Amino acid sequence: MRVYNPKDLQSYQYVFFTGKGGVGKTSAASASAVALAEIGKKVLLVSTDPASNLQDLFELKASNEKTEVESVKNLYLMNLDPIVSAERYKESVVAPYRGILPDVAIQNMEEQLSGSCTVEVAAFNEFTTLLADKTIQEEFDHILFDTAPTGHTLRMLELPSAWTSFLDQNTSGASCLGQLSGLTESREVYKGAVEVLKDKKKTRMVLVTRPDRAPLLEASRASKELKELGVRNQLLLVNGLITEERPEGVLEMMKLKQEHAWHEKPEELENMETFYIPLRSYAMDSVENIRRMLTSTSGRYVNEEHEAHSSMDFQLLLEEIRKDGTRVLFTMGKGGVGKTTVASAMAMYFAKNGVKVHLTTTDPANHLTETVDASENLKVSFIDEEEELRRYKEEVLKKAEGASKEDLAYIEEDLRSPCTQEIAIFRKFAEIVHGSGEELLIIDTAPTGHTLLLLDSTESYHKEVERSQGEIPEAVRTLLPRLRNKKETKVFIVSLPEPTPFYEAKRLKEDLIRAGIHVDSWILNQTLEQLSDHSLFVREKQKEERKWANRVYEEMEGRFVMIPWSKEELKGESLLSLIP
Repeated sequence: MRVYNPKDLQSYQYVFFTGKGGVGKTSAASASAVALAEIGKKVLLVSTDPASNLQDLFELKASNEKTEVESVKNLYLMNLDPIVSAERYKESVVAPYRGILPDVAIQNMEEQLSGSCTVEVAAFNEFTTLLADKTIQEEFDHILFDTAPTGHTLRMLELPSAWTSFLDQNTSGASCLGQLSGLTESREVYKGAVEVLKDKKKTRMVLVTRPDRAPLLEASRASKELKELGVRNQLLLVNGLITEERPEGVLEMMKLKQEHAWHEKPEELENMETFYIPLRSYAMDSVENIRRMLTSTSGRYVNEEHEAHSSMDFQLLLEEIRKDGTRVLFTMGKGGVGKTTVASAMAMYFAKNGVKVHLTTTDPANHLTETVDASENLKVSFIDEEEELRRYKEEVLKKAEGASKEDLAYIEEDLRSPCTQEIAIFRKFAEIVHGSGEELLIIDTAPTGHTLLLLDSTESYHKEVERSQGEIPEAVRTLLPRLRNKKETKVFIVSLPEPTPFYEAKRLKEDLIRAGIHVDSWILNQTLEQLSDHSLFVREKQKEERKWANRVYEEMEGRFVMIPWSKEELKGESLLSLIP
């Protein structure tokens, strides 16, 4: 593993940065763009991240037109908002049917086009224009993209049925089908864009990760998918690596965790060309700090001092829930924020205090059984994601019997999409809730608001449009109203006190509200605020955390909890230390 130097990218015109939210894609892309610009290269930095802070970082108003960055000679910025792009894209697909199809059909079409798959396709629609733009190619030495398309989207674009009227005739049930239906006039442009991604001489794919379990798993999955599609010119960039030989205090404990995660990394990453960026104590909140990110241990500390708002007491929050008749409790949030740990700690607390609890999760069974112990009051179950998805696929494909080989290939790829997986798993959740009786059911990992609205609108659609053959089980139909009853169902959003996890959690909250589901509380996990370590690293991190804790306080009107970072691997009885 070598220290990262963007000069190694000089032979590539296109560089894509991809990875899980919160791993530092934007910082890495920005630092690379600045470094290349400052050695005389003309650089265009393009972001398709809805939570992008590039405008604040470079102190300018960015848009979908290239904008010169005055503070960095040779650098230009373009900020493509994928949410706005997705809305425009959705309307272009739905508009021709308004006034022709019934309102319920229009509602169903709109929800089909409201998921993350559509956002990604709309973003891809925007930046393929750049890939095909000869003027841009001639003007810039390097075009860097902050975020890249997933293997799922690229596979979809290569399937013949993505470009046919198959989408208008789908009868295979609730899924994400429809997200490509606005692309029929651009097939050759997209084909050219995919070829650029595969071109080893022109393009480099940078998989950004952190030396932690969840981001490494995501990097491995992305690498494998991209390789299968012929996108092989990849490098792994490990951001935030602790390089001190003998760190002390919190840093020492963090380094041990990093070393363990790296030692256990997926086999897919073993032989990949790998670089690292050392962990920095300062925030990437200015051009000066971005410029220093790749070279200096000390930054220009421009953070404001923030006075922290008081968070709720975790135990008092759980006591409130224990007494108010809640029957279903969800922990929701992005991967890697600690949902399973939080759900397990809550389950153990309630069970210890005499409540009959059923904890269920899609987390690997051996991990959960190692984390939490079943007891007289605590039942633990595991939902096998692969098995439920297999069952759901079989049902959908059976209904599609008689379709062409091309159409079947499209359906099979659609069934690999995130919201299809959610639907398959949600059906199992619904069965569990349906038979849960008087237990308090705690569900770790949950469907998004989009999936719930998709199921809801599809149910209405099935009632009124006879040609649709899809079916929603009784358990799902009865569950949706229960989830919308805030006296019976509580949702906890788990996040981290950092920019990307905050914005992702905020979007999740808005998504759930759109589906009519109330978010009870927000849990900020792994905070350093309560630690007494006085190292520069911890002090600066605490200062930055307060800013995001205050944003959560405002977002939730004070209903949030902060859980301290723990040096121990939390499992069994030690989970209760999270609820003092």
